Amino acid sequence: MMRVKTFVTTPKDINREWWVVDAEGQTLGRLATKIATILRGKHKPVYTPNLDTGDYVVVVNVDKIVVTGDRLNKKIYYRHTGYLGGIKGERLKVLMGRRPVRALETAVKGMLPDGRLGRAMFKKLKTYAGPAHPHEAQQPKELK
Repeated sequence: MMRVKTFVTTPKDINREWWVVDAEGQTLGRLATKIATILRGKHKPVYTPNLDTGDYVVVVNVDKIVVTGDRLNKKIYYRHTGYLGGIKGERLKVLMGRRPVRALETAVKGMLPDGRLGRAMFKKLKTYAGPAHPHEAQQPKELK
């Protein structure tokens, strides 16, 4: 009788890498799905849903990201101040002018799991509006 052992990923089996993504000319949603996949670790054979097996992702040139259709004028991001009646809405066009990084971060965060595990994955995302980033020491690989 042949026995096959099941491989179970443990925290010591996780090998984290650094990736750098140039967001210039890329579509917001499509880029967010690629980033979320890498942050979760779904591109690795050791992926386990209950462990953070993902890699670090550095995104540069977020201010040059592209949005298709009329989303710049129609999409609204809501937040609450914490006070009664304190819900605020902001159009994507205004948000991209004020804080372009926030739009990408919100899109990626919505694609990650809720709870402690999703927050740990989200901390591995580093976004910068311009082309410069302080993570050259980690020698990130370029993600196509």
